Amino acid sequence: MTNVMNDGQINILIVDDKPDNLLVLKGFLEILDCNAITARSRNEALDFLRRNDFALVLLDTLIPEVDEIVECMRANERTEDIPIIFITARSIDQWFGFKGYEVGAVDYLLKPIEPVILKSKVRVFLDLYRQKKLLKIQEELLESKVNELLELKEVNCHLESISSLDGLTGIPNRRTFDQFIETNWKNAIREQQPLSVIMADIDNFKLYNDNYGHLQGDDCLIHVAKSLVSCIKRPNDLVARYGGEEFIALLPNTDKEGASLVAETMRKCIEKLAMKHKQSKVAHCVTISLGVAVSIPQLFDSIEDFIKIADNALYVAKHQGRNKVHMGTTCQYEPSIFLPKIPITFRKTVERVWISKRNQAKTILSQH
Repeated sequence: MTNVMNDGQINILIVDDKPDNLLVLKGFLEILDCNAITARSRNEALDFLRRNDFALVLLDTLIPEVDEIVECMRANERTEDIPIIFITARSIDQWFGFKGYEVGAVDYLLKPIEPVILKSKVRVFLDLYRQKKLLKIQEELLESKVNELLELKEVNCHLESISSLDGLTGIPNRRTFDQFIETNWKNAIREQQPLSVIMADIDNFKLYNDNYGHLQGDDCLIHVAKSLVSCIKRPNDLVARYGGEEFIALLPNTDKEGASLVAETMRKCIEKLAMKHKQSKVAHCVTISLGVAVSIPQLFDSIEDFIKIADNALYVAKHQGRNKVHMGTTCQYEPSIFLPKIPITFRKTVERVWISKRNQAKTILSQH
């Protein structure tokens, strides 16, 4: 009897040592959408099972090696879950006393075979096999999608990290700083806690670049950046590259004394690096100048004005000889001076109107 393997159909293995029985069973299954493979011995059956996938095994209980076939199937990871229907000449009462279920049978057929019953039972297992295959495909597809999402998330995290860090120094960039100060500015207004900003600039850096070259200039920026970051100890503080040779630090909940201490620590830290700078007009090594601004911001204050105070303080530090820390003066608008007896709710309304008008004025001026 010739067995033809068809990859497009589901395989069913029929095991019987009598060719006539195999021919009859195979004939019964011709109208089903399956590929019936026949085997007459233990070795032949196990060889087929090792090399092909099967949805079902029809196994005659009268062949001499039936127990060995079942044991080998259940002992092999590839074939342990293939359902087995025993074909037996015993009566129903005899079948239930038989050990078929104990060794792994899922169903039975009594001889003589009723074609309708045979096809009905086989059809059930064909459907189960198709559902199992479909489920496996869906699981693989889901796993593939999950892997794609994880890879996409990793890429997005990487891109987000790149977009938030300075490409040269590896510390936060200006965009990150702008987002960070906006959040902390609102917190400081709500909690009425001091907020400090430190602007630092490498002294005579253009002369450094002109003398040592841009590559060494880049190394200098990297060393300065790392040293400035090492000077802040709290997780809520931030040091960022603000542009060129300029760096900026934001210190939430920090008063003048604390900000001055951090700024002076930064100045000394850069000085201790002892990076040679022969063209410096300040010292024989790389130094920095720093401007500090401290404020308890109000609703009517602006971040731009706050940073400008630190920038002006930095200019003063440079003007006074560089390698210095200068504390800026914050001129705060105090509503109580102008509205001492007005209820607080009305006063806040006036403040909001004032802010709105000021922003409108800024917009108009920027357009001209």
